[in-house]
Amino acid sequence: QVQLVESGGGLVQAGGSLRLSCAASGRTFSGSVVGWFRQAPGKERDFVSAVSWSGGSTAYADSVKGRFTISRNNAKNTAYLQMNSLKPEDTAIYYCATYESLSFILSRNFRSYDDWGQGTQVTVSS
Repeated sequence: QVQLVESGGGLVQAGGSLRLSCAASGRTFSGSVVGWFRQAPGKERDFVSAVSWSGGSTAYADSVKGRFTISRNNAKNTAYLQMNSLKPEDTAIYYCATYESLSFILSRNFRSYDDWGQGTQVTVSS
């Protein structure tokens, strides 16, 4: 099992930027896919982005493509989500999650992910 702790959320004006971090401990982080999901009040948990174990493969939801960048540093057991040009509709709780895989095919289904962080709130004001 992997323990995940997100940080970096906060309140930002539209057009601003935030960088989320996901610090991992426990099971080998480097052999896992890391995904970011978000959930707004009254809505389902949506896929945002994912990165393969090596960082060589990434995936993004259409709504964030070109604005968000996912990355990871296995030496630091940390993944990141750089969020630029933020919009009010990006407001949500952001969760990082992992599942063990050495594949470059990345799941966008939250049911594929085994371990989850507690989430960090991102609020974008207009």
